[in-house]
This record gives sequence, C-alpha cells and structure tokens, in this order.
Amino acid sequence: QVQFVESGGGLVQPGGSLRLSCVPSGSIFAIYVMGWYRQAPGKQRELVAAITSGGNTNYADSVKGRFIISRDNAKKTAYLQMNSLKPEDTAVYYCNGDRSYTVVVGGSYANWGQGTQVTVTT
Repeated sequence: QVQFVESGGGLVQPGGSLRLSCVPSGSIFAIYVMGWYRQAPGKQRELVAAITSGGNTNYADSVKGRFIISRDNAKKTAYLQMNSLKPEDTAVYYCNGDRSYTVVVGGSYANWGQGTQVTVTT
C-alpha cells in the first residue's frame, strides 16, 4: 500500500489560514482518489474533503466554503487550503488515498501516516 506523508500544520489564530500538503511514497498518485481526514481529541477520525483523479471534489458540511482540496498530479502532491479557521478545526490532519472512492469515503485503510497537527487558538 502506498504511504502518504503530511506536512504544513501549525498553530494559527481563529480566522487564519494554513495549507497542508501530502506526498506519496509511490509513483501511482495520479490514479488515486485522495482524502484529507482529521481526528480531534476524543473524537473519531472523519473525512474532511476528497478529490478524484479527475478533480471532482467533495467536502464535509463543516468545512464547505472554507477549505479547498486540490492536487497536482505532476508534483504528486495533494493540498488542503484551510481558510477562516475556527477553534473546532483543531485536530490532527491526515491524508490517504486509494483507487476506490468507497474506500476513501469510508476511511477503511490498513495504514495511516503520522498526520500533522493543526491548532486554532487565541
């Protein structure tokens, strides 16, 4: 299974922005559906946004209009632009991907990366 490495997290004030990046260990990134997920303390991991190989996107209601998922297949990188951040966006953010959209939506992966911490606080 392809492994993914996340980066770009940090500490930001409410209303601020961050851009997360995700790169794979393998070379077949272009055919993968990619997803960004997050897990807050005491909560289950949830899908935040997904993007197909063709660029179709889907977002959780809680981030619609604030977050933008994108991908650059030439650079084998997926991004999550997070704007208008709120304290409730605080979580560890993970990316992962699969050929199957069903797997991405369900988050049913065997392995996860380390994630990147996003903290939104005054």
